[in-house]
Amino acid sequence: MGKLFRYIRPYVAFICLTMVIKTLGAVAELFIPYLMECILSQGAGSGELGLILRYGLLMVVCAGLCLGLNILANRMSARSAGQITQTLRQDLFQKLSGLSARQMDELTVSSAESRLTSDTYNINQLLARFQRLGVRAPILLVGGVCMMLSMDPGLAGILIALLPAVALIVYFVTKTSIPLYTRQQSVLDQVVRTVQENITGIRVIKALSKTEYEKARFEGVNAELSAVDRKAGSITAVTGPATSLVLNLGLTLVVLIGGFRVNEGLSKSTTLVAFLQYFIMILNAMLGVTRIFVMWSKGEASALRVADVLALPEDLTVLPRQGREESPAHIEFRDVRFSYTGKGDNLTDLSFRLERGQTLGILGATGSGKSTLINLLLRLYDADSGQILLDGRDIRTIPQQELKARFGTVFQNDFLAGGTIRDNIRFFRELPEERIIQAAKDAQSWDFITAKEGGLDARVDFRGNNLSGGQKQRLLIARALAGGPEILVLDDASSALDYRTDALLRAALRQNYRDTTTVLIAQRVSSLRHADLILVLSDGMVIGRGTHDTLMDTCPEYRTIALTQMGAEGVAV
Repeated sequence: MGKLFRYIRPYVAFICLTMVIKTLGAVAELFIPYLMECILSQGAGSGELGLILRYGLLMVVCAGLCLGLNILANRMSARSAGQITQTLRQDLFQKLSGLSARQMDELTVSSAESRLTSDTYNINQLLARFQRLGVRAPILLVGGVCMMLSMDPGLAGILIALLPAVALIVYFVTKTSIPLYTRQQSVLDQVVRTVQENITGIRVIKALSKTEYEKARFEGVNAELSAVDRKAGSITAVTGPATSLVLNLGLTLVVLIGGFRVNEGLSKSTTLVAFLQYFIMILNAMLGVTRIFVMWSKGEASALRVADVLALPEDLTVLPRQGREESPAHIEFRDVRFSYTGKGDNLTDLSFRLERGQTLGILGATGSGKSTLINLLLRLYDADSGQILLDGRDIRTIPQQELKARFGTVFQNDFLAGGTIRDNIRFFRELPEERIIQAAKDAQSWDFITAKEGGLDARVDFRGNNLSGGQKQRLLIARALAGGPEILVLDDASSALDYRTDALLRAALRQNYRDTTTVLIAQRVSSLRHADLILVLSDGMVIGRGTHDTLMDTCPEYRTIALTQMGAEGVAV
């Protein structure tokens, strides 16, 4: 928790006030057995009703103070813990949103989700319950011992002799359980990932009749989580019974020795009754202390996981601009090399130039580096070597917000949010209505939008599950066009469109977005043939470059694909 103290610091005064109130409530509770002993020894012994009533009234006042102050302190602890967790969760979400793609690959999405949810929940529970028990239990423990020492030091010595044994139990449980709870959260990441994959791929799983296989896979990770949880729980479960055993043995000794002492006139029977009440109070306090250490084990494990994310360095830092800008092409790659793992290049010595308003077409087999090129252009990753320039400026010197504002992007596996069609095209941007309508028309989606009840206000299910594949792609293209991008990136964004719609889309782009530089990844040669520059990639290397006509003469791979898809007559058109 020390690594997250900066989130607690603004609430230190409020938490201290909570603990003061909690302390007052615990002190009031400490006086109840003492007042009961006074009633028995002074009031009942003398038969004075007024004395009994006065002590009885004081007991009621102490009980009322204990109840009221504890309720107030508990509400205050819930408030401060909730506000601290809210700020922590917000900062964690912001940090996760700002991680580079490489950092997110290492962290994994499932781990990010569990840290943002279950780990922050564990921290919240630790903060709230520590304020409730972290003061009350020690006050009752120490105060009870002090009250017992003032009443009968001989009997109090029995309890003091047992405390080291209880401390050893707590130390063993805490030291052993923290690594187990850390392991438990890691296995929980696997469970989240498995569920996430199943929900995302439910249609494929059902189509391939793999439901039983996925059930077995989930059962495996679920069983592993259950095993780790049982192991951690079996260790922490020792705390309560072991502490109770030690203290109950002490209670038995107090009764036995106290009986002898009363019989010999060394102690009073009324003192023994109060002693038993304090002993029970101390027993509950010790159990509370052990619960604090169990909660600390789980909370500390979660706090370390959250702190690890918050401590991740800024990966894609903005470099200072050096020298004067050149005035070359709009987009330029200079000898760019990149590897996801560092073991083999995913792109090797990639170089090309695009003037403003030109179109780059990229063709290649799966895994050839097409999407990797896009990831580098958007600076989702940094190239291992070489330079990527926009208007002669290294993209590493452009702030992220400024860089992303230049692009309109449709990824290969993009998403639609639950809401209306208008919401999905606007996507939290301040755009005029006419801009939304024009983008929908250019993306060839206006016809099916107007055919729906409500038009732009028609509902879209989460992930666009109530739309066809072609409708989803056209809405995604409309979203990219609506912002009037300087650079339009379409990563296999027309694969679900029929040839006629694809042709109309390309015609609209040529007519209405002449100043927009387009980077187009496609599997159809017909979608690329009019591009100003076409790159043919294979294993991260350029094996062909030029226009359609040039590649038909110089690149056998391109010519084979074109003839296969379009035939000799189609290629000649």
